[in-house]
Amino acid sequence: MDVLLHRTDPRCHARDDYDDYGVGVTGYPAGWAVASARAAITTETPTLLPLLSDSAPSVRIDAAYALATAADHTVRTGLATRFATEHDSTLRAALFLATAEATRAQPHPPTVRWLRERWDDRTEAPEARLAAAIGWLCLTDDPAPEDLHQPSTLSPQPNARMPWTPCRG
Repeated sequence: MDVLLHRTDPRCHARDDYDDYGVGVTGYPAGWAVASARAAITTETPTLLPLLSDSAPSVRIDAAYALATAADHTVRTGLATRFATEHDSTLRAALFLATAEATRAQPHPPTVRWLRERWDDRTEAPEARLAAAIGWLCLTDDPAPEDLHQPSTLSPQPNARMPWTPCRG
């Protein structure tokens, strides 16, 4: 799954004739593997969507992240439907991030606005608001609003479990 999430940094590497993903371990453009993986996940969208309602939180998170890579317009609807009924703040954060990834692949201005509005929603848990902010910032060139510069308003609780793995440096 990492191949779907990490790209080469174009600031650090010369652009090549392949794509933003560079060359995979096989010597072929890594974008080909990404396209194949996305196609396979898209084919399984009907199987994955019901998993957003699974009783196990880890299954719901994994389903959201897998669906975020699918090239299927029904994914955003499925994520929004699950969001409307999800009460766990960690899972809500995962849904924000999955929605942002799906929207990055298939731009949708109303979803970008929705993510921006979610971090303004003071009833959301801090970790969910932070995920909405990260999702929105990944989809826009707008400067970060002042409230993101005030850690006390968006910082998760000290022992909060975040639904993502920090980037490797």
